[in-house]
Amino acid sequence: MSKIVIIGAGGFGREVKSLIEDINASKKGVQYEVVGFYDDGIEKGTLIHDLPVLGCVEDLNEITGKLNVVLGIGVPNLKEKIVKSITNKNIVYPTLIHPSVIKSENNIEIGKGSIITAGNILTCDIKLGNFVTLNLSCTVGHDTIIEAFSSFMPSVNISGEVIIHKSVYVGTGAKIINQLEIGENTIIGAGAVVAKSIPGNCTAVGIPAKPIKFH
Repeated sequence: MSKIVIIGAGGFGREVKSLIEDINASKKGVQYEVVGFYDDGIEKGTLIHDLPVLGCVEDLNEITGKLNVVLGIGVPNLKEKIVKSITNKNIVYPTLIHPSVIKSENNIEIGKGSIITAGNILTCDIKLGNFVTLNLSCTVGHDTIIEAFSSFMPSVNISGEVIIHKSVYVGTGAKIINQLEIGENTIIGAGAVVAKSIPGNCTAVGIPAKPIKFH
């Protein structure tokens, strides 16, 4: 079995542990031994779901030998910051896909370090960048492009021919209508309906979704 650690021991980090256990139980593909968490905010040695916190993120730069690392974190900019801080060439970022995920075999590209949790549906001709997170029961339609570090909370529906740029965060239950574009670093609020393209560096909420502030 390949050893793997999880960055982040909060709620999503613990869900990622369960995801890995489900992958192992399916006996398909790579099997992983989860050896612990790395978390800057929890004391080393603390047990989380019977696994120890092994240290802070910076400690991963001292690892010798190959180690699989997965980001149990949903905030896009924090994901990117962490990845940039890890310079150790021994670190490998596997892509984790829950066994229940329904996805076409027709031209789907998924980048390294991405996490696709239970209940997701991906149709065809889809490109996901590195470190994309699809939380529970999202749908992604045809010819959609999602760039690196973007995160989608449970039950987000993305229609076809949508372009979502880098480091976008989409809240629970939001819906994105087809042939639209969402700019880099934008936040879409929970339950929003995106009926027209949204610019970058803003927070958009409502039905239809409209920017309420820029950042």
